[in-house]
Amino acid sequence: MTTLPRKMLVDGEVGNSGEEEAHYDFDLFVIGAGSGGVRAARFSANFGAKVGICELPFHPISSEVIGGVGGTCVIRGCVPKKILVYGASFGGEIEDARNYGWEINEKVDFNWKKPLEKKTDEIIRLHGIYKRLLSNVGVKLFEGEGKIVGPNEVEVTQLDGTKLSYSAKHILIATGSRAQRPNIPGQELGITSDEALSLEDLPKRAVVLGGGYIAVEFASIWRGFGATVDLFFRRELPLRGFDAEMRAVVARNLEGRGINLHPQTNLTELIKTENGIKVRTNHGEELMADLVLFATGRAPNTKRLNLEAVGVELDQTGAVKVDEYSRTNIPSIWAVGDVTNRMNLTPVALMEGTCFAKTVFGNQPSKPDYIHIPCAVFSIPPLSVVGLSEEQAIEQANGDVLVFTSTFNPMKNTISGRQEKSVMKLLVDAETDKVIGASMCGPDSAEIMQGIAVALKCGATKEQFDSTVGIHPSAAEEFVTMRMVTRRISGAKTMTNL
Repeated sequence: MTTLPRKMLVDGEVGNSGEEEAHYDFDLFVIGAGSGGVRAARFSANFGAKVGICELPFHPISSEVIGGVGGTCVIRGCVPKKILVYGASFGGEIEDARNYGWEINEKVDFNWKKPLEKKTDEIIRLHGIYKRLLSNVGVKLFEGEGKIVGPNEVEVTQLDGTKLSYSAKHILIATGSRAQRPNIPGQELGITSDEALSLEDLPKRAVVLGGGYIAVEFASIWRGFGATVDLFFRRELPLRGFDAEMRAVVARNLEGRGINLHPQTNLTELIKTENGIKVRTNHGEELMADLVLFATGRAPNTKRLNLEAVGVELDQTGAVKVDEYSRTNIPSIWAVGDVTNRMNLTPVALMEGTCFAKTVFGNQPSKPDYIHIPCAVFSIPPLSVVGLSEEQAIEQANGDVLVFTSTFNPMKNTISGRQEKSVMKLLVDAETDKVIGASMCGPDSAEIMQGIAVALKCGATKEQFDSTVGIHPSAAEEFVTMRMVTRRISGAKTMTNL
């Protein structure tokens, strides 16, 4: 990029380089200290910027007035969720252990309070670490609610109600998103993922509404801890947007673990009774539950930022509209992470925060790269993917797509007796031999897929996969031993509405 576009990108103006620059309290002020905001603040400070950041006071369950440094992922998302997934997995491990010779009593006691307490201890520890990360690079942290009152001015309302006003050359919005509830009678009787991670008591009967990551993961967690779980979702299969073949594998595994699936079904009403919550569906069914989780999507946190007053454009979902450098239509205001509703994953927010800092303060204009981003759904067992799904590959391909699959009984299951297959899949562009997509559902899939993601990022071909020596005995070696084409699909476009 030439010097002139760089000047336009950062300063939003051309031809005024000789004028004296206005004085600001901060070079950068960040609203929101989650993953993206903290990364942008730290890296900007490392580039020499004077940085301020504000965040709501800490609490495990968020609201419009409480949150905490670390954000959703650390406090009420990925981290505590994964801790509970680990805990829930031991139920199946204990069953499997018996066939490995472990003499375990038929009745195994479980204390829900213990993992809950350990989880809370860990998020408090991480909250402190994130605060120290900011302090160590000289970022000034303000505890309170931030809003934008001008293109270069923010206002922070502190805990005691006093308001502080600061000017900043650049303002970064990194306020993330929050869970939504469906608009049905009795919706106040349900909970969201926030509350689900801080339950005082483990439910005996849980109903989950939703077919995405959060729904599938909590269904797996509660079933793993012994609850009866009913999962309701609108489509024929859960996990819309993922590879249809792998979605079917996940659905099979959920049922195999004892979760009751209700495809193409929605909830229409919740009614409080003496015996729990009566749940009604759009098919006229009724069932009783101790707890109902709404995992029906999230909305960007933009309502209280005063963005309309300064003219920042939002899309129809309330997300901040940005360009490829994360800049809004107001030259001094930027946004990263879930508040932009691009690809809502913590590592993506980190990438966007890094690119922002490089662009604005590092003299390295950088666009986030959304190609070959791996992700995982921590069902039990987990699903992990990178690159294109089969449906996407067919839609985008100029020529034929080769599909390689491997379905096998994990070595551990041959002794434990668990009837649960692992499934792996590679998609290859027939003309170039490049691997354009990979999926796995089975134990350790997320750990395995991280390495596969590096290969795809480097443009690896199927021949290079085949010439790589496997690690034996491991599940991962299947990715380099799939020699036979399962099917070849012509470049003709097809659509699916599962």
